[in-house]
Amino acid sequence: MIMAGGHGGRFWPLTREDRPKQFLEIGGGGRTLMRLTYERFSKIFPPERIIVVTLSRYESLVKECIPELSEENLLIEPYSRGTAPCITYATYELLRRDPEAVMTVTPADQIIMDEEVFCDTVRNIAGHAVSTGTLVTIGVVPDRPDTNFGYIQIAGGKKNKSVPMKVKTFTEKPDTTLATIFCKSGEFYWNSGIFACRAKVMEEEMNRYIPEVTSLFKGWETALVQSQRLEFLEKVYSSCSNLSIDYGVMEKTDRAWLYPAKFGWSDIDSWESLYKVMPEKDEDANFSNAGKTLMEQNHHCLIWAKNKKKVLAVMGLQNYAVIDTDDVLLICPLDSAEIKDLTAGVAMPDFEDYR
Repeated sequence: MIMAGGHGGRFWPLTREDRPKQFLEIGGGGRTLMRLTYERFSKIFPPERIIVVTLSRYESLVKECIPELSEENLLIEPYSRGTAPCITYATYELLRRDPEAVMTVTPADQIIMDEEVFCDTVRNIAGHAVSTGTLVTIGVVPDRPDTNFGYIQIAGGKKNKSVPMKVKTFTEKPDTTLATIFCKSGEFYWNSGIFACRAKVMEEEMNRYIPEVTSLFKGWETALVQSQRLEFLEKVYSSCSNLSIDYGVMEKTDRAWLYPAKFGWSDIDSWESLYKVMPEKDEDANFSNAGKTLMEQNHHCLIWAKNKKKVLAVMGLQNYAVIDTDDVLLICPLDSAEIKDLTAGVAMPDFEDYR
């Protein structure tokens, strides 16, 4: 199950309301993150067993990225209500098709290195989930106190194993002080957002911890047939509050386990994380995808240009991002944690054409 409904606002102006992060071509040889995710999981599962859940406004973009995806495997949400309703919808759809279904859930907008190791890891977490009746998530060893990620603490203190470990706590997006403590302790992993479980187990845990969501899906057994689906989902999502699966279920369940990642992973949640995954930086550690640049006295900068015919002249910057699109120029510190405060201004009436 590929979740492809997020809006990725941190990457404005590259991302817009009509083209969020998962539909950007970043580091994939002209392929979008959505396409790369589909191709990655196609190495593990047959295409007929890969479903995509997205918003109605992104339906055409998903079809553009994955033209071979069957109509029945494209699940459309009428509104954005977070990952909890998204996963609830998909879980019931899988149970309708097969009561014994096993599900692996992934975001659509991550960058994965060492794909062979990744594929083995996904097979391992799915196998453990089936044999134990648990929810097994992939954890990533943190290399910095990033406040944009969720953190998972393992039970029993610091570990260094390649086997599933019992989860003690989930903490969603801590502040910098807490994130620093987590990183130093050696007991915490970043939450990759990729997990596996039996669909029945997910249903049980959702009924236990988020009945306010699952109760809205009452009658799903018959209502999710094609002739009634749109009307049913419109009613459900109109009544549903915004809720993430981490807040709703993963932080509360006692059936969560963690499998440590041994592959390269990036959620590219900031300009700095995008910079880190970009190859072929120059002798001053700058990365530029611009067609033509004049660069002097710059160090550790990310230069991104949509118009390859435009000359970008940049001088005297250190640790900065310069993002140039057709209608917006953004210049900000590469590691700025306050970028959301700046881009929030796009919500003002005078900037509606730039959202």
